[in-house]
Amino acid sequence: MKKDKDKIERGEVSRRDFLIGAGSVVVGGAIGAGITYPLVADNGDGGVTTKTVEVTKTVEVTKTAAEVTKTVEVPGPTITKTVEVPGPTITKTVEVPAPGPELTKLTINGQTYEVDIEPQWTLQRTLLYKVGLTGSAKKFCDHGACGACTVIMDGRPVLGCMTLAVECEGKNIETIEGIAAANHPLIDSYVKNDVPQCGFCIPGFISSAKVLLDRTTTPTEEEVKQALSGNLCRCSTYYRHPKAVLEAAQTLRGGG
Repeated sequence: MKKDKDKIERGEVSRRDFLIGAGSVVVGGAIGAGITYPLVADNGDGGVTTKTVEVTKTVEVTKTAAEVTKTVEVPGPTITKTVEVPGPTITKTVEVPAPGPELTKLTINGQTYEVDIEPQWTLQRTLLYKVGLTGSAKKFCDHGACGACTVIMDGRPVLGCMTLAVECEGKNIETIEGIAAANHPLIDSYVKNDVPQCGFCIPGFISSAKVLLDRTTTPTEEEVKQALSGNLCRCSTYYRHPKAVLEAAQTLRGGG
């Protein structure tokens, strides 16, 4: 390089040498990015012109982006699945004692009775076999269809054969014996109008009629028939019952 520089200073550089040198400079500049090289040329009158040329190289860089994973929560219903896991079946035998008699307090016609009864005993059976009241303890159909076992409990007619005695504890029960002992007008009016025949159904009829007269002493004949509609008479003296009840109502009003 020093030799070439000396030739340039002495003006001994030919056109061919200049082109070769310039080409070398350009090639070299293409290799080194950002490097400057001087260019020397003959100005035609024996002088030398020097020009500095900056050579740059553009390098394209390709970068592969790393894979990005993002977890997104999507709202939706929660699904629960029950999975049966097989396992041994465990069987345990437990001895349950059978229910026995229970001491039950019953208030009947104003008197308290303590009776030992089975849980399945009906009021009709208890009145007959434990208390000894045979009047309203008639067992006719035993299916709640005839009304012969009707008694009064807390002011309403109930069927003795369809009512468990243990459920009557704390209730006020009234039977035909209590109605007769109180000398209720129904007793005399039923006898006066010759209503009873066999007499089997009469306690139930009188109990149903008393519930009506306890509510009103001025019932209509239709109201009497409606009140007695749940009672059946095997002797078919139905037409006499309303007359007897209406006369008893008149007596309660003080009219006879």
